[in-house]
Amino acid sequence: PRLRLSSGPHGCAGRLEVWHGGRWGTVCDDGWDLRDAAVACRELGCGGALAAPGGAFFGEGAGPILLDDLRCRGNETGLRLCPSRPWGQHDCHHREDAGLVCDEPFRLRLVSGPGPCAGRLEIWHGGRWGTVCDDGWDPRDAAVVCRELGCGGPLIPGPDAGRYGWGSGPIWLDEVGCQGTETTLASCPAAPWGRHNCAHNEDVGVICAGQFRLRLADGPEPCAGRLEVWYGGSWGTVCDDGWDPRDAAVACRELGCGGLRPRVGKTYYGSGAGPIWLDDVSCSGREASLADCPAPPWGEHNCDHEEDVGLTYCELHR
Repeated sequence: PRLRLSSGPHGCAGRLEVWHGGRWGTVCDDGWDLRDAAVACRELGCGGALAAPGGAFFGEGAGPILLDDLRCRGNETGLRLCPSRPWGQHDCHHREDAGLVCDEPFRLRLVSGPGPCAGRLEIWHGGRWGTVCDDGWDPRDAAVVCRELGCGGPLIPGPDAGRYGWGSGPIWLDEVGCQGTETTLASCPAAPWGRHNCAHNEDVGVICAGQFRLRLADGPEPCAGRLEVWYGGSWGTVCDDGWDPRDAAVACRELGCGGLRPRVGKTYYGSGAGPIWLDDVSCSGREASLADCPAPPWGEHNCDHEEDVGLTYCELHR
């Protein structure tokens, strides 16, 4: 079902209404509590639940009363997953319409790190910044955070808990369980806000790759050289294991250098320095970015810099 909040002071507070069977209707407050409200707020993209007022606090609705006796655990991704009476069955009046007061729209930040894409993860909730416990935290959760922050993908493995210092104030989230495809951490299952068995030495840190970039180094012109990739705050190289014209074509196109000329080289432009970021790249040739091509996790390889990929030449000479 779709949800909306009506007759409230802002978009994240009001009387809860649900779309079902072609109509908007209300939710009865029988059994309504903060666990139910947490699920609804998350589904609405409004962060966490601050209050779950009943008794038509935001006025009486009209139309059908669609849900009654909701029994959410608090970690569901939608009200549809919570036990309740069958749709439309209730013993209520509109004076029992349920309401919600959610946090303002969900916000994240990474603090105490070297830049905006690495640091201790903090979440704005209830008017305060707080931290996330590392219980159950994995690369799928980090991937959602990095994407939400516009910081590319996560570095794997991630930093140890507490690497970026211990936070202060509340520990807002624990047992986060993202699939990795969510657009916001607010959509991921988790323990109810503020419930945890953690201390600040378990505060989650995240290192994101930042904006993915390519360059050609040590070549005679901008569209020829050793291929280097910006990832995790540093430039590194690409190993030639499995490298073929389809991979090179994607790189040339991403660099704004047209397609690929026939010659694809190994280390025509010398050995690079720093990390070898990619190995066994396997593009189809149609990808918009080398970052979209299948490959082992970033930084995993069995290479040395004598195997650094070079491009000689892309079609475009500038």
